Amino acid sequence: MDDTIYATTATAWGGRSGRVASTDGRLDVTLSSPAAMGGDDGPGTNPEQMFAGGYAACFHSALRNTALSRKLDVSESAISVTIRLVGSLAERRLALAATIEAELPGLEKDAAWELLEATHQLCPYSVVTRGNMPVELLLVQD
Repeated sequence: MDDTIYATTATAWGGRSGRVASTDGRLDVTLSSPAAMGGDDGPGTNPEQMFAGGYAACFHSALRNTALSRKLDVSESAISVTIRLVGSLAERRLALAATIEAELPGLEKDAAWELLEATHQLCPYSVVTRGNMPVELLLVQD
């Protein structure tokens, strides 16, 4: 793909119990492995948390752009993404699964679902994960 709009690079040292930093210095975090994975459950973040945060921000941005083109007000909206590490640690067979939870106050249920599904077709994270991991969409209604 030659039409690069933006590129960034991050480097990891020490795996899940190390550090990750971007070349521009804007990202520089300590990593800790969760106790559920046999780690020390230290104060650092982990790859799943970073992925969940990136996916939530990207999806919400795509949602806002899609809503704008449809003249829908999503100014009070929120997107939460849960990333689950699934499989077997003992068998070293691990995969990811995601749940995207949308809070879209003020939108009728049908319009909210339509917006959510359209966004899922456009969000770059959704596009790259499609067919590679299960993704569940949930709509939180008042």
